[in-house]
Amino acid sequence: MTGHDAGDTPSRDAVVDRYSGLARAALAGNSIADCDPAAFAAGGFGRAAYPGNAGVPEASLRASLGCGNPLAVADLNPGETVLDLGSGGGLDVLLSARRVGPGGLAYGLDASPDMLTLARANAAQAGVTNARFLHGHIEGIPLPDGHVDVVISNCVISLSADKPRVLAEAFRVLRPGGRLGISDVTADDGTDPRQLAEDEYWVGCSGMVTQRQYRDLLLAAGFTDIIVASTHEAGAGLHAAIIQAAKPPAQHT
Repeated sequence: MTGHDAGDTPSRDAVVDRYSGLARAALAGNSIADCDPAAFAAGGFGRAAYPGNAGVPEASLRASLGCGNPLAVADLNPGETVLDLGSGGGLDVLLSARRVGPGGLAYGLDASPDMLTLARANAAQAGVTNARFLHGHIEGIPLPDGHVDVVISNCVISLSADKPRVLAEAFRVLRPGGRLGISDVTADDGTDPRQLAEDEYWVGCSGMVTQRQYRDLLLAAGFTDIIVASTHEAGAGLHAAIIQAAKPPAQHT
C-alpha cells in the first residue's frame, strides 16, 4: 500500500462515477461493496445494518453502501416529509416512505443518474407511491426553504469536500423545529495525518472530520441539541457515528 496525500482524495465527479458504476452493477444483479468486504461481514455496514432484510426489494439491499441505519435514530412520524441526502439505491427512502405513511412524503437526492434509475425501479417494485427521487448535489439541495421535517443521510456527507455547505443546506430546507438524523464516518482525534490521508483515499471520503469538528460544523450551521456518538470501528483511525441535531423552533413575537 502506497501513501497518498490530501490532494489524492477523489473529486466530486470521480465519486459520482464510482457510485454510478456500482449502481449499474446492482441493476445487473450483482452484489456490490465500496470498501473491504470483511468490514461488511462484521456487521453495521451495508445491508447488515438492516436486520430481517427490511421487507424491501433485494436490489435495494444489494445496493446499500452505508455505515449504519439513520432511520434507527431519525424517529419518523406519520405525515412527515423526509429527505435522504445521497439516497443511492433508495433503501432508506423506501423505509422512510413506509414510516411516514400515505399522508407523508419521502425524497431521495442523488448526483448519480444510474443510482436514481435503480432507486426508482426499487420503488416501483416495492409499490411505494409516496417517494420522490431528485437529481442534484447535496451542496445545493433542489428544494425550497423550510420544506421538510427530517433530513437523513447514510455515510454520504463524509464524501463531500464542502461539509459546511452541505450542513447549511440541510438546515435551510428543514422547517423550524425540524430534525437531522444521520449515520456517517468520522476520524478519531489524534489520528496520524498520513494514516488519515490513506484512509480517506481508500474509503473515498474527502476532508474527514473528527466528532468534535462535526459538532462545531453543526453549531456553525445553526443546529442545536447536537449528539455525535460512535457506533463501531470503520477502519484504522475511523469510526462510524450517529449524528442527531435539531433546527430551533420558530420564535413567536
